[in-house]
Amino acid sequence: MKKQRYILCLLLTGALLYYAAPRLSIEAGGLEGAFAIGWIVLATFVIAGNLAGLLFSPAKASKGIKGKAVTQRKKRVRSVG
Repeated sequence: MKKQRYILCLLLTGALLYYAAPRLSIEAGGLEGAFAIGWIVLATFVIAGNLAGLLFSPAKASKGIKGKAVTQRKKRVRSVG
């Protein structure tokens, strides 16, 4: 489910960049140039974050191993005699 969300966010960000890149003027002075640079920087952060989440997500097999380790810890209870 998360991989689908990452891919959807990447596609939406790509579409926004495709639509907005020709309209943003980085060379413009003042507030317009600062807005364009800030918008492009934030869009690259979104792309980088979603790519990192997509590429470095843990495998599902590791969840089963964690569950077994927790049950073993519960069995190890000290008894005072």
